[in-house]
Amino acid sequence: MNLLIVESPSKAKTIEKYLGAGWRVIASVGHVRDLVPENGSVDTEHDFKMRWQIMPGKEKQIKLITDELKKADAVYLASDPDREGEAIAWHILDILNAKKALNGKKVYRVAFHEITKKAVMDAIAHPREIDQNLVDAYLVRRALDYLIGFGISPLLWRRNLGRSAGRVQSVAVKLVVDREREIEAFKPVEYWSLGAKCNSGAGDFDAMLAKFDGEKIEKMTIENRARIDEILGKIGEPIIDARVISIDKKKTSRRAAAPFTTSTLQQEAARKLYFSSRRTMSTAQKLYEAGLITYMRTDATNLSADAVNEIRGFIAHTYGDAFVPKSPNVYVTKSKNAQEAHEAIRPTHFDGEKPNLSGDEEKLYDLIWKRTIACQMTNAEFDSVSADIETANHVAIFHAVGTTRTFDGFMRVYTEDKDDASDENESKLPPLNVGDKIDITELVPEQHFTQPPARYTEASLVKKLEELGIGRPSTYATIMSTIVDRKYVEMDKQHRFHPTAGGWVISAYLSKYFDELVDVNFTAKTEDTLDDISNGKQDKLNALQNFWTPTATMIDDARGVKTTEIIDAINNLMHDHLFPGGNDKCPKCGGKLGIKLSKFGAFIGCENYPKCDYTQKLADFGNPQPTDENTKTTNTPVDLGDGISFRVGRFGPYVTDGKKNVAAKQYNADTITLDAARELLAGGGKKADPIVIGENPETGKTIYYYPTGRYGAYISSNRVNVSVDSQPDLETAISLINNKKPTKRFKRTTKK
Repeated sequence: MNLLIVESPSKAKTIEKYLGAGWRVIASVGHVRDLVPENGSVDTEHDFKMRWQIMPGKEKQIKLITDELKKADAVYLASDPDREGEAIAWHILDILNAKKALNGKKVYRVAFHEITKKAVMDAIAHPREIDQNLVDAYLVRRALDYLIGFGISPLLWRRNLGRSAGRVQSVAVKLVVDREREIEAFKPVEYWSLGAKCNSGAGDFDAMLAKFDGEKIEKMTIENRARIDEILGKIGEPIIDARVISIDKKKTSRRAAAPFTTSTLQQEAARKLYFSSRRTMSTAQKLYEAGLITYMRTDATNLSADAVNEIRGFIAHTYGDAFVPKSPNVYVTKSKNAQEAHEAIRPTHFDGEKPNLSGDEEKLYDLIWKRTIACQMTNAEFDSVSADIETANHVAIFHAVGTTRTFDGFMRVYTEDKDDASDENESKLPPLNVGDKIDITELVPEQHFTQPPARYTEASLVKKLEELGIGRPSTYATIMSTIVDRKYVEMDKQHRFHPTAGGWVISAYLSKYFDELVDVNFTAKTEDTLDDISNGKQDKLNALQNFWTPTATMIDDARGVKTTEIIDAINNLMHDHLFPGGNDKCPKCGGKLGIKLSKFGAFIGCENYPKCDYTQKLADFGNPQPTDENTKTTNTPVDLGDGISFRVGRFGPYVTDGKKNVAAKQYNADTITLDAARELLAGGGKKADPIVIGENPETGKTIYYYPTGRYGAYISSNRVNVSVDSQPDLETAISLINNKKPTKRFKRTTKK
């Protein structure tokens, strides 16, 4: 009998069916051994020697393996085909050798990237030795994480600064904090655009002002209302004669997105399915273990020749030869160190019969299926027409663009980051020729304000980490869940990360005293080093020494810093966040406010303590109730004149004249003007006409956006209302509506 050891029980059952008689397949249930959770388990004085122990609860699995090994002629270690999988195989072999359980029996390492009978049998027919380079990379990674944890975390606990600091998680938190700093420091700039409603006799269409008095109109050219009024005055109204002065026609095409890597799967599942990274990977794991998709931890975008041939055959049979490109589409892996697996994530079979799935597994499998089929289809083709329209008085030229899809190509199956049922960017122009008379029936001036960068979503943060070379396919989901679980970041109702008070504090501390640790270049270089070790290009001990020497110095230096110095440093780094208006005066005694530390965490206190006992929760400073993730608010009333003021209340910003309050969620203290406030008050806060956002695919109902309501802006669909800060895109709106918790309703009872 042969014994084969895999990681999960469900995978074991699937593989045992393939192998049949003469084989016993059992699971290790993940890692079986880890470092002893004590200081000194990585001995930095003696070549970083490590002390291991069987993980709690895994003794039963080790006994099962050793018992089954007694009956076996050979053992096959078939853990996952990546760095962590290689480490599990190495640990099991090391344990068996220590127990002297092998008795000269043959040991083979086998790896497969999909759980199909063909792949499993092929792997067993071509066994190999354990790859020590991959194991060494794992050992370095584990040692670094341990040394950072046991080196820095006690400093955090002793000063009540946070729960822990990690090599990659700390960088992720810093990215979120730095983005928040950008948002807080952002000053919106006003600009205007001018649209035109046009009629050619054959149909209506829209155009935008492109030139005025010979000047090219760029995004920020029209700076204020005075300038737009001047332009309107020169163009004239109400109906303006114009003519088409040029037509430009061209054909364009769009190529399908590459098949999924771990990162792009997490990003697209977040956009389309609203899955967290953890949920995506958990679901993908189940699909992989059921033999339905290839290995889900990969940064490669290539597909096997057999898979490509199957896909092309399926496309020809289902959609026709016109949808099959002359030669297979090839995608270049963007990750410079793609090494964890040899294929992208794809279904294992393309026979047209989809498996009987439900829930998350059905949704994710369908996403993977569509992306994989689409990646080997022909390009989508478009006709693009643009026209320049000049007013009769020759002072203005308007530009109109129309795009029509002429051949679906891959879009028949899948469109990246869009609702599959529609392509909302397509717009048609009526037939136009140079010299055609055009009536401009309406001019539409619109005020805009520049926007700061948006907060990170899980998808965009994973993408950023990947771009920076931080983390690897097997770690993204863990990073996302760790920074949330440890309460360093939170999700707002737009599903975007913002730092908690604790996240601000720990990021400030690490930026001051462990600047290299949270430096993106340093962290990315460490990841490159691990890849070099995996590829045999760098020595394990040299890499550990090169990393540990500067890190140990930072830890030693930080130990000697007085708590008062730490508090001063954090206050300096967080001052603008905590006191954006510069008002750090104690409301009780006039002293200076700042961060204080206690066993319950950081808080705001007065410098005159104990004479002054004023305190406030840190979360109440620098974290006002958001009205829009991209704008700032203030709780201090802003006097606009004529008895009108701008304030921020429980339900967000509003303007008031002392008699009437009207929601003003589209404004903040920097952008509100007296004229704008007057217009809001004149409207009386009446419900504005709704704006159609789109259709909710789960209910088939339309989602509407209402700019004003009793508590400000909101979206509504199928009797479900959700407050929002500004008009969301369709995907965000769908998520908010579908995830709205039902309101508890209480029935009144009368006493008998």
